[in-house]
Amino acid sequence: MTSLAGTGVLLRFSLRRDRLMLPVWVAVNTLMVLSMPNTLKGLYGTDAERADLIHQVETNASFRALIGPVFDTDLGALTAWRVGVYAGLVAAAMSLLIVVRHTRDEEESGRQELVASGMVGRRASLTAALLAAGVANAVLALLVTAGLAGQGAVGALALGLGLAAVGMVFATMAAVVAQLTESARLARGLTSAVLGAAFVLRAAGDSATDDGSSVLTWLSPLGWLENLRPYADERWWVLLLFAVAVAVQAGVAYELTARRDLGMSFFPTRPGPAVGGLGSAGALAWRLQRASVLGWSLAFFVVGVVYGGLTDGVADLVGDNENAREIFERMGGQSGLTDAFLASMVGMMGLIAALSVVGSVLRLHGEETSGRAEPVLAGPVGRLRWAAGHLLVAFGGAVLIMLVTGLGFAVGYGKEVGAILGACLVQVAAVWVIGGLAVALYGLLPRAAPAAWGVAGAVLLIGWVGPALDAPQAVLDVSPFGHLPKLPGGEMSWTPVTALLAIAVALVAVGLAGLRRRDMTS
Repeated sequence: MTSLAGTGVLLRFSLRRDRLMLPVWVAVNTLMVLSMPNTLKGLYGTDAERADLIHQVETNASFRALIGPVFDTDLGALTAWRVGVYAGLVAAAMSLLIVVRHTRDEEESGRQELVASGMVGRRASLTAALLAAGVANAVLALLVTAGLAGQGAVGALALGLGLAAVGMVFATMAAVVAQLTESARLARGLTSAVLGAAFVLRAAGDSATDDGSSVLTWLSPLGWLENLRPYADERWWVLLLFAVAVAVQAGVAYELTARRDLGMSFFPTRPGPAVGGLGSAGALAWRLQRASVLGWSLAFFVVGVVYGGLTDGVADLVGDNENAREIFERMGGQSGLTDAFLASMVGMMGLIAALSVVGSVLRLHGEETSGRAEPVLAGPVGRLRWAAGHLLVAFGGAVLIMLVTGLGFAVGYGKEVGAILGACLVQVAAVWVIGGLAVALYGLLPRAAPAAWGVAGAVLLIGWVGPALDAPQAVLDVSPFGHLPKLPGGEMSWTPVTALLAIAVALVAVGLAGLRRRDMTS
């Protein structure tokens, strides 16, 4: 038990540090799930409409790859089908970020060495990180179960436990990867890559079968979640797969942490060349962030291809369902169902791109708090020049991501190439506003900089749930995306785009002014 000494104190400290981030993650995921029954009730209110939906899913491999197979016609089963995979993705992302933040991040910054010098057991930090992830996933499971109990308590419990189980699988996976790598950035990148591979495996398996029985589906924890079948004759034994995976990965992580020195790893970072080849702060910023930018770009391209491939079949999928048409029109404009679908999907990709720009901007905060910025600024590099390199990557990367998204749509759809590219690039104005807000928070209130994640999450929630719930226009206008023209198909208006770009520039200027005047973190 001495190896766990201090776990309780570290757990309370971890939860205190994440008192803003964790509620946002859990709230966004919970609201995404709980908003779906009423939306689906409006879309598919009759047995005939639901039967037609199931037929469309069974005969459309691309649709199954995107969302998964549907196993029953009641609202609970449709909710689990519509948001289960994506809620599982959010739970997994939240969990891996928590664990890496409180393990490898702490060692890389040197704070873990100070903690370990006290009366703290060797495995206490890892245990506290896993418990923090467990608390977040337990709250998520509780809220989902309580919120969906009206659709059926048993199915709600199955979905809640399934989401929490997916989160803990990736929490323990991140714990293993954090022992193997010497860099927190690499640990997050590798675990995120595994999460992406899990989604791809599930998508490939579901596109091949309409009942989730493919071997590829069973190779993915996200496939286990759908095969748990909430609200459709639950398969409780599937939870054993999650339990075994969590136990095995946690055991491996505990064994590895006992066999390595603090701050070291089993696969140490390779030393760089004797003579550096980076001639500027911008080159360094690109070197640090290129993997992230290219990874986001590749993911957006693939998703664009999938959505583009669904465009021709959207009319058959919606059919005569007026409620579905109205939601697409609220999201994408009233210019015809195909253009409305494209506009709504492009807008959704823009909302997700806002997360990428926030992460890229906050790399400045990570470099500062970890002490890596200090050696750079000690040379002939000013603060603004140093920050400009990262901001160029962040804001330029947003342009690249949306451009690649447009190319993906063009490849999948094969029509309206210019219009789709233009629609994607228009989203950049709103994405830059979110990035500008992150810069302002970092420059003026560095301790509050992580709150930019909360802003991006709130904007994503408004864009995702607001149109489906027919939220008032005043609520939709809170998001900068609510002011953009609905393209393709709608009329292009430069006034809101120009205004949003001006706001983004002003926010960046305010943030850089604050950075120039304030003290750097010691």
